[in-house]
Amino acid sequence: EVQLVESGGGLVQAGGSLRLSCTASGFTFDDYAIGWFRQAPGNAREGISCISSTLNITYYADSVKGRFTISSDNAKNTVYLHMNNPKPEDTAVYYCAADWGPTSTLLLTQWMLYPGETDYWGQGTQVTVSS
Repeated sequence: EVQLVESGGGLVQAGGSLRLSCTASGFTFDDYAIGWFRQAPGNAREGISCISSTLNITYYADSVKGRFTISSDNAKNTVYLHMNNPKPEDTAVYYCAADWGPTSTLLLTQWMLYPGETDYWGQGTQVTVSS
């Protein structure tokens, strides 16, 4: 059974820090790009960051670039999203997702922008940033 389990969400003050974790099981972790999406009430789902071990690259949306960092521990099948200096507008449900082997930076970026064909999704974790 494929599972993506997010953890680490909660309430954080603006300017603080928070680390989200996504632990995967049921598929070959190294063959997939792992990404983070978020959705605030009334907003479309936004791809904010992803990592590909195969391509050894990362992607960040402009909205989080310079503040969030994605990392991967392949031995633990876990991807982390380090949220530094969060802002109230970062408040959303954060979802972990996996997509099989994007073969280029362009395809990785397209996945972030158009996640409709994503292979697997986690259940989401709420992040609330207080001002």
